[in-house]
Amino acid sequence: MNIDLSGRRALVSGSSQGIGLAIATELARAGAAVIVNGRGKERTEQAAATISDRLPGADVTAVAADLATAEGAAQLRDRVPDLDILVNNLGIFGARPVLEIDDDEWRRYFEVNVLSAVRLTRTYLPGMMDRGWGRVLNIASDSAVAIPVEMVHYGMTKTALLAVTRGFAKAAAGSGVTVNSVIVGPTHTPGVEMFVEELVGDDLSWEEAQRRFMREHRPNSLIQRLIEPAEIGNMVVYLSSDQASVTTGGALRADGGYVDSILP
Repeated sequence: MNIDLSGRRALVSGSSQGIGLAIATELARAGAAVIVNGRGKERTEQAAATISDRLPGADVTAVAADLATAEGAAQLRDRVPDLDILVNNLGIFGARPVLEIDDDEWRRYFEVNVLSAVRLTRTYLPGMMDRGWGRVLNIASDSAVAIPVEMVHYGMTKTALLAVTRGFAKAAAGSGVTVNSVIVGPTHTPGVEMFVEELVGDDLSWEEAQRRFMREHRPNSLIQRLIEPAEIGNMVVYLSSDQASVTTGGALRADGGYVDSILP
């Protein structure tokens, strides 16, 4: 399948590292003009430079803004008034016993992981609908449907994203715009490496720590390894393409078979 996103402008929120950076890289590889986003100017520009180094000639722009806030979303809108592809990837996660999560932390997780996506979709979806083409993708998680006991607050936000996705897809019905979520499984990122160390300790080699983490904390994985971020990017590229024109309102799984269900 030859996917060509030339002429499309894409934004990936929270793309200065990890899964977001991999998604931005794969969209650029497919020909899209990509806007990389992060909170800090230096780090965001470095991420854009990384993509340019990997893909000479790629159209990559860095826009630093805290998209977890209304002010940051407004700054982005001023810099980028229109988009063809919106990937809501921004998110935070961490382990904490559910009885120790206070009101402020519940609010913070909701605002960063859910409300940021709602704001950006509300900003860019109308223009996509007016033009008769667009893609909105929300990066969810296996934690949306298999709530992990060590981070219920994170799982809650990803469940909410599935509902948000379905609702906005209905709002865009018949417009030529699709809205989908991607259910991501356990993925190899620097943040996850630190998370693995928190759970299994830091006295093991990375390979052994990863195997122990998957065996003890993610035993449902059918690939029995962490997913590489570029593998998530491949799914996003497909869903951003014309070839995915009839897929909307869905929760597509790039989870290594982790969710033990035929449907999400």
